[in-house]
Amino acid sequence: MDYRKELAKCNRIVVKIGTSMVTHPNGKINLERMEHLARVLADIRNRGIDVILVSSGAVGVGAGILGFEQKPTDIRMKQASAAAGQASMMQIYKRFFAEYNQNVAQILLTKEDIKSKNRRVNLENTFNTVLELGMIPIVNNNDAITIDEIEFSDNDNLSAVVAKLVGADLLVLLTDIDGLYDKHPKEYKNAVRLPIVTKIDGTVRAMAGDKGSAFSVGGMQTKITAAEMCVCTGTSMVIALGENPRVLYRILEGEDIGTLFPGVKNEDN
Repeated sequence: MDYRKELAKCNRIVVKIGTSMVTHPNGKINLERMEHLARVLADIRNRGIDVILVSSGAVGVGAGILGFEQKPTDIRMKQASAAAGQASMMQIYKRFFAEYNQNVAQILLTKEDIKSKNRRVNLENTFNTVLELGMIPIVNNNDAITIDEIEFSDNDNLSAVVAKLVGADLLVLLTDIDGLYDKHPKEYKNAVRLPIVTKIDGTVRAMAGDKGSAFSVGGMQTKITAAEMCVCTGTSMVIALGENPRVLYRILEGEDIGTLFPGVKNEDN
């Protein structure tokens, strides 16, 4: 099977963009990239493909607004940063998407929304209705009210949960590295990118040894965990460099971009 060509058949995708992709190193919002992302996602939606955006960055952006040099670890300051940052990011996303006549909806989640059957069903109904109405849901962890420092561990984990919840065909993680390598590419010049990973084992997990940036939480290890969550439920996942959001077109056209973890379809999915 040509796993890459199968991506051209996707009807519903989840796109997760990391903190380092929507902010500058100082924590300020990267307006150019957010505008570009809005244009690409609106265009993909115009093709008839359902799109869900999981956007990190609220705490990092809020920390920048409040003048912190790094993402705070104190829970009170983290919650305040999340509240300030989420409001700012949604305002910007709404403005950029409106330029392309694309309506958006904000959905903030906690673990309780997933663990509770009634809340999970209500959440599924909300997603389906929002998508039926042609909107793009913009999802984030509700850090402003959570008491755990990392409610979903990270938004890689959250995006995999969302992909399963909405029955997505594909999850794309847009990050600051262009896939999984056999060695850390910033430390080893001879590192080789893995185009496709069909089995996640100890060797693959050992390759995921990097940490996140000063303003982000997740590293490659969390992306491998997200891949494990996706593939067993039939959702394919791609890790790709997010500097240019147009990479999403190339992924959906079946090009050899990033690292693909093909979803495993079975009767239980």
